Amino acid sequence: MSTGTSHLKIPAALPKEGLRVTPLGGLGEVGRNMTVFEHAGKLMIVDCGVLFPEEHQPGIDVILPDFTSIRDRLDDIEAIVLTHGHEDHIGGVPYLLKERADIPVIGSELTLAFITAKLKEHRITPKTLQVEAGQRHAAGAFDLEFIAVNHSIPDGLALAIRTKAGTVLHTGDFKMDQFPLDDRITDLRAFARLGEEGVDLFLVDSTNAEVPGFTISERDLTPAIEQVFASSPRRIIVSSFASHVHRIQQVLNAAHANGRKVAFVGRSMVRNMGIARDLGYLTIPKDLVVDFRKIQSMPDHKITLICTGSQGEPMAALARMANGDHQIRVGEGDTVLLASSLIPGNENAIYGIINKLTDLGANLVHKGNAKVHVSGHASAGELVYCYNIVRPKNVMPVHGESKHLHANAELARRTGVPEKNIVIAQDGVTVDLVAGHATISGKVEAGLVYVDGQTIGTATEDTLAERRMLSGGGVVTVVALIDPATYQPAEPLEFLTKGFVHDDRTFEGAATQVTKALQRAKQEKVDDIADLENVIVEAVSGYLRRTYRREPAVMAVVIDA
Repeated sequence: MSTGTSHLKIPAALPKEGLRVTPLGGLGEVGRNMTVFEHAGKLMIVDCGVLFPEEHQPGIDVILPDFTSIRDRLDDIEAIVLTHGHEDHIGGVPYLLKERADIPVIGSELTLAFITAKLKEHRITPKTLQVEAGQRHAAGAFDLEFIAVNHSIPDGLALAIRTKAGTVLHTGDFKMDQFPLDDRITDLRAFARLGEEGVDLFLVDSTNAEVPGFTISERDLTPAIEQVFASSPRRIIVSSFASHVHRIQQVLNAAHANGRKVAFVGRSMVRNMGIARDLGYLTIPKDLVVDFRKIQSMPDHKITLICTGSQGEPMAALARMANGDHQIRVGEGDTVLLASSLIPGNENAIYGIINKLTDLGANLVHKGNAKVHVSGHASAGELVYCYNIVRPKNVMPVHGESKHLHANAELARRTGVPEKNIVIAQDGVTVDLVAGHATISGKVEAGLVYVDGQTIGTATEDTLAERRMLSGGGVVTVVALIDPATYQPAEPLEFLTKGFVHDDRTFEGAATQVTKALQRAKQEKVDDIADLENVIVEAVSGYLRRTYRREPAVMAVVIDA
């Protein structure tokens, strides 16, 4: 089982008959999914998604895959293939198409509709190719076959990639719901047929690999959702992903059965549900959905609002309601239904919103206290089932944190896949399929690329560290009038603070440390003012950290006496 990657360097040239697989996102994290396939001098990309920021990444809108390793090969890209329409698989497409706008984008009807609408906001008209499950399509050296899979959004696809190096089967995000709301089940017959043909490399969704058994059916949620609608005395506010068509269909059905009207709140929710309705993926009874402005004048017990923000995103509708800065004012007796999964890393933000809404008097219903959510990913029993059907020669777990990848690898091993043929990779690690065997061959750059307002890739980890200090520990500015002959303060140091609680004696020791540091700077012949300012910053920061265990942002201004 291949795991170690810290020693890896840029890979050597790919052998002529080989296939290289390079994940640029989605391994070691839940989100930002993007995988590059290289064969016969050409590239093909499967998915290009975003990762949503966590609390320790203040000010960041979304996080992109790193395009550095393919930036000088944009003309070699045959296509971008999208497995489904969730943001963690399509959200990065606009940023890649800004670098080369005519890359063909391949996907199913709903997926292409979602991405086309998103690209319109970026003023990009994509070159698209709509495909259906069961079809095959040649994208240069890549012979593609599209396979129906069930997920938490309609029209999901797995992907078989045939090349001269061998056949790859990529599950995309999938589960094996036998009673899906849209009656579109995962095509296990196609998986079995490909297994008989021979799958040289199996890329498998790992998200639920630690969860035993089988993921329950979407239909099993219906009674719990109906109970919420039957028993709630006032408004019902439902928070969901803006692409979670199946769950929203259940909410619409329950609202209609209980005589409530529905309004969609938030641009992405309104846009996506309009698309799903127009294409027939969402069935909306006549007169059920009304304009948000109209619904506000209706009696509370007749109102259902469906909004975004189920992951605690600070600018989404639900977070703004919790903070009291949205036109919807949550109050006593309202019911808030969180109808989406809890993505790792977002727990604190979500629980914070739950607490704030509870303080406002709302009744919170979520997967922790009611059966109102089911995962869109296959659990361990389903994964084992697929391994036994496909019988792959090599396995590469994808889509998940490290613990998920390792759990998935163990399932593969237990079904008989030789340990040496199981590859656990990380973002940026290149895996080469040559002569039927998959091995790690190197590593390319695959860092986090931050979108911060209109800037892309400008914010760095140092930027975020500064923001965390500014938001968490306050600011201390040291003004020093320095005698250039002696390197000593000509007057007592002045400490200006903002957001840093202190008393009259807090900085006495810091001043002493600055004096000592300046003496050393004189001995070392430091004569640049910027360097002296850094000496003071390090002295004061170190003192406050050691003495008070506090880490404010420290700045220094040196003035010649």
